[in-house]
Amino acid sequence: MGGEGEGHLVPADVDVGVVVGLLGCHRNPGYETHRLVEVLEGEHPDELVSRPRPVGVRLEECVDLVVEDECHVASLRPSLDTLGDLMAIRHDQAIVLRSYPFGEADRVVVLLSPNNGKIRTVAKGVRKTKSRFGGRLEHFTHVDLVLYEGRNLDTITQVAVIEPFPRLRSDLDAVIAAGTMVEAADAVAQEEESSIRLFLLLQRGLKALEAGERGQDLITSFLLKLADVVGVAPSLTQCVSCGRLEDLHRFSFGGGGAICDRCQVEGAVRLRDGITDYLAVLADAELMSLPPGDDRLSGEARGIARRFVEYHLDRKLNSLAVME
Repeated sequence: MGGEGEGHLVPADVDVGVVVGLLGCHRNPGYETHRLVEVLEGEHPDELVSRPRPVGVRLEECVDLVVEDECHVASLRPSLDTLGDLMAIRHDQAIVLRSYPFGEADRVVVLLSPNNGKIRTVAKGVRKTKSRFGGRLEHFTHVDLVLYEGRNLDTITQVAVIEPFPRLRSDLDAVIAAGTMVEAADAVAQEEESSIRLFLLLQRGLKALEAGERGQDLITSFLLKLADVVGVAPSLTQCVSCGRLEDLHRFSFGGGGAICDRCQVEGAVRLRDGITDYLAVLADAELMSLPPGDDRLSGEARGIARRFVEYHLDRKLNSLAVME
């Protein structure tokens, strides 16, 4: 910001905010309107776009741009501190990972956003009987949000459901599987870091459950894909030690995958014949169209995938304990 007579109108390519950038008076002949101008998620970088005022902000709190004397701005209200508050309102979408009580009536809601990774938010009054949020912030729900950015926790000011996944909630096995997916995603997600691949993987997993996919192979495939997303995918088609393609009968969790009979790796466990091939197929398969399962191999394959992910996460996946 400059002194009096300096400044500029902020273009509409800002993510969220209002048209500010004025301290004193400024001449801008390109815009001869006498109106309140706000920019929220502008789509045209070279134009000013009139949008509704942010949710929860009273009209009198918004910026008044009074245009006088050939587009000189004669007044700007309110203070720059208030403008900063308005610019802290942003839109996002996310999947609800978990939540827990906060204070007497509020709840902290942990979300996974494709653009911002793990987000910790607070839903004020959500535990009250007449909460305006209702059941829109239940676990696994894909939601569209309006957030007010706070110092420690963002505040949810508005929420709309994109996909509630109602069918999976009526099936206990599906709920357990969804809980495992969400728990694993929560364990690897980072705050303030783009998580597009992780978000899409979790979304596909929940959609597969909603479509009726069940069984241990879905969890196995999800966990193997999760390992790939975070950069620790196991080697399943060749020996992780020497690169040999045959006789892959052992597996090293710390070493990173399958071990052939010729290599000696401390801690490697013996596998049933066909397990590595079975795991490799599940790692590459689409979650919505898994190949037919093999009851002889499914249980052991899930155990291998689970132990591998737990080893590299350095934590247990508690949701899977129910299925043991």
